[in-house]
Amino acid sequence: MAPKEKVYGITTAPSGTWVQVERAAMERWAKLAVSSPRASALMHVIVSQMGRHNALVTSQATLAKLADCSLRTVQYSLKTLRDGGWLEVRQIGPTGTACAYIVNDRVAWSGNRDGIRYSLFSAAVLVSDAEQPDQTELGAQPPLERIPTMHQGERQLPTGPGLDPPTQPPLVGLEPDLPARVKEPHGPPD
Repeated sequence: MAPKEKVYGITTAPSGTWVQVERAAMERWAKLAVSSPRASALMHVIVSQMGRHNALVTSQATLAKLADCSLRTVQYSLKTLRDGGWLEVRQIGPTGTACAYIVNDRVAWSGNRDGIRYSLFSAAVLVSDAEQPDQTELGAQPPLERIPTMHQGERQLPTGPGLDPPTQPPLVGLEPDLPARVKEPHGPPD
């Protein structure tokens, strides 16, 4: 019998709300709360917002707003967290206005431990309306095109008049297979 191959994938459903913490890390986190309360609070903010793969992409200004502190306090706290091995910081673009904050997977993680080895390749992206150059237009843009979600066992049946020439509606029975996302059934919660 062949050995069972390990499969890596999404560690939790996007709506997952659980974060796990190592017991030893929890004890160190308690000491961090005494020695550097703002760094400890910022670590809580980052862990609460991180994606399924232990990373969060956001600006320091947004972190400051979420942690209810100054930008300088965020910068000092991030240095404390980096130096203490709590997280890594990776700059996005040449200006460093946004960074990826990757939480040490020996401290905290979301979902089961099999998926954390990919933590550098996926992130939750948190943006603030106030930082957007088109902030006055937010909410007034037309909706984005959506690719329909197909549930298990469903088939695609294109309908409607189609686009103007040079395209034409397909011949009956020869409809193209349209792009779609396949919605996988969720198993029991972790």
